[in-house]
Amino acid sequence: MSANPLDNKAQAWSALFSEPMSELVQRYTASVGFDQRLWRADIEGSLAHARMLAAQGIIGAQDLADIERGMAQIVGEIERGEFTWKLELEDVHLNIEARLTQLVGDAGKRLHTGRSRNDQVATDVRLWLRSEIDGLLPLLRQMQSALVELAAEHTDTVMPGFTHLQVAQPVSFAHHLLAYVEMFSRDADRLADVRKRVNRLPLGAAALAGTSYALDRERVARELAFDGVCENSLDAVSDRDFALEFAGFASICMVHVSRLAEEIVLWMSQNVGFIDLADRYCTGSSIMPQKRNPDVAELARGKSGRVIGHLMGLLTLMKGQPLTYNKDNQEDKEPLFDTVDTVRDTLRIMAEMVGGMKVKAQAMEAAALRGYATATDLADYLVKKGLPFRDAHETVAHAVKVAIQQGVDLSQLPLATLQGFNAHIGADVFEVLSLRGSLNARNVLGGTAPAQVQARIAAHRKRLQ
Repeated sequence: MSANPLDNKAQAWSALFSEPMSELVQRYTASVGFDQRLWRADIEGSLAHARMLAAQGIIGAQDLADIERGMAQIVGEIERGEFTWKLELEDVHLNIEARLTQLVGDAGKRLHTGRSRNDQVATDVRLWLRSEIDGLLPLLRQMQSALVELAAEHTDTVMPGFTHLQVAQPVSFAHHLLAYVEMFSRDADRLADVRKRVNRLPLGAAALAGTSYALDRERVARELAFDGVCENSLDAVSDRDFALEFAGFASICMVHVSRLAEEIVLWMSQNVGFIDLADRYCTGSSIMPQKRNPDVAELARGKSGRVIGHLMGLLTLMKGQPLTYNKDNQEDKEPLFDTVDTVRDTLRIMAEMVGGMKVKAQAMEAAALRGYATATDLADYLVKKGLPFRDAHETVAHAVKVAIQQGVDLSQLPLATLQGFNAHIGADVFEVLSLRGSLNARNVLGGTAPAQVQARIAAHRKRLQ
């Protein structure tokens, strides 16, 4: 077995250099501390590459058998925690290649034929991210399902709908929750679309110009379940659009998480009192024994900034790079890894928290009665009696002013008082002014009427099966 040129702190390019890399530069440039999580993708891609090289007659059958045997041993070592990751070997790729060569000799050296670390790392990141996307899509469905099932229990629960955080019109709590289902549904669509552009194979582009070896890139793409190959070698090794797109999806998704988390924080406050959260999602105070703080929701809200920051960092990373690969691109991995971890953990815990939420329906209904939420219903009632909407709007404003002065809801004003604003008002107005009358009146596609909400719940359940 021949000596491994990657042993003894040598680098893959060591013959050109007259002095070793300084330890400071080693630490500064090394990525193995974080990119070792790509090991499975690296081995998967290397095996597909080796099988293609053998099929093309570029390496021999015995070389392939040795590579497969060596890689199987490395997989076992890594899974058992026995693999030694070496900083001086810089990254996951050279660490695995060095160990492979140590195990199988020259066959390990032949593995890198027809490829570069440039197309290798681009392939590894795409393989890894594709797998993570496939794990996130079920979590987005889980998030939606938790909201749908909670909504199904509260189609008749009335709460105030807000604009400008002022009471606007009555809505059902179910309708409010389903708004977030729509948001997370769009997130899932975006993520599935991102996957299409992640799932292209860079391998075979080599360093930047392609290779003189007769590679069968399509074979590798088929074996690794890619939808196709990257068709320009310069773009293949330097493109990180797929990472930017994923970070864009993640940022929008976390904005939706943050909006929901903000509402949960508000709803749980004693001044609002719409919901309660299970103790396992709250923390106490080190000094105030009465406190139950919605820390999970607050932290989810805060982590949205972390993910959005990673998107900004990745955009800034790429904006000044000429073609093709530059060392800058090493900086794409940590923000990408952290984005995936953050979104995955946040979706999981938010879905669980929503599923255990206790709803205080009476408090919601009482709040809806405090802000003259049915004023628009009275205006619509007058329009149906023949009054132009602008005149109806002005008439109702006068009625609300009187109700405020008397400290009562519109529905509590006597019929005679209401008729003083417009003679066409009849006794049927009180059904219009009731909260549930308001809900039932909005029986239009996308409206808050219980019949419409129930139909949407059924449609979401069918979609999410």
